[in-house]
Amino acid sequence: MKKTAFVAIVGRPNVGKSTLLNKMLGEKVSIVSSKPQTTRSRITGILTRGEEQYVFLDTPGIHKPRTKLGDYMVKSAEGSMVGCDAAILVAEADKPAGEIETSIIGRLNRAGTPIILALNKIDRSDPESIAKSITSYAEISDYAAVVPISALKGRGVDEVLDETSKLLHEGEWFFPDGEITDMPERTYSAEIIREKLLRLLNEEIPHGTAVVVEEFKENKSRVSIRAEIYCERETHKKIIIGHGGEMIKKIGQYAREDLEEFFGVPVYVDLWVKVKENWRDRGGFLKDFGYDPKNLV
Repeated sequence: MKKTAFVAIVGRPNVGKSTLLNKMLGEKVSIVSSKPQTTRSRITGILTRGEEQYVFLDTPGIHKPRTKLGDYMVKSAEGSMVGCDAAILVAEADKPAGEIETSIIGRLNRAGTPIILALNKIDRSDPESIAKSITSYAEISDYAAVVPISALKGRGVDEVLDETSKLLHEGEWFFPDGEITDMPERTYSAEIIREKLLRLLNEEIPHGTAVVVEEFKENKSRVSIRAEIYCERETHKKIIIGHGGEMIKKIGQYAREDLEEFFGVPVYVDLWVKVKENWRDRGGFLKDFGYDPKNLV
């Protein structure tokens, strides 16, 4: 008997939502970095085990937006909660529920959506702080389950899946067995390149970058990608390129390594850098870069 469910993974920025998704899938689908607001759009991760298919929706962190891109990200996260069968609220294990978590819980409760509370980063927390956090959340709502986890180290991840399994319903699967995401290959490639920008560049620069794959060619023996990196200032462009092209080469090298693992063939990555000032607050550029609010469901 086949079972399935759409499960939104929600929470504030930088709490480990994407890390948890990747651990549950056993594959890297969603990019991760130590910087907040890494995820900009909803990412679908699909896990099929036996007769069960889980459709996870990794969402941007809920925050108070300062740009039109930020507005898009929050609307993307909020939209993912509408109509989902269940939600995994990821929060830090050593912190009490805040305004953002309370708002998310309220929205899900009003919709009657069961919530699994995953208290993450227990490897950095002490038992007393975790207990206080659990008490804080218990005062707000009831949950389908409360699971302390370390997504980074894989602790508690199986328990999250076990609890999610209890919330599946009978029904036909939405995706073929073996499919792990519905993300187009161009989009996945752009996300991997953007992850390297986040990891290698400092401060605000990577948050002001967008990546567009202009050319994607694939055959049985090779994948060739030409991508353009957009930033907001000429000074940022120089930093992204680096002295003698050193930084852009490193970004391409690290991206190629991940993409070769994903595609299973050699990958050629050709990167170019362009400047589009203040693009995060310009609707036309947001649309061109794949962040069109009209596409949000």
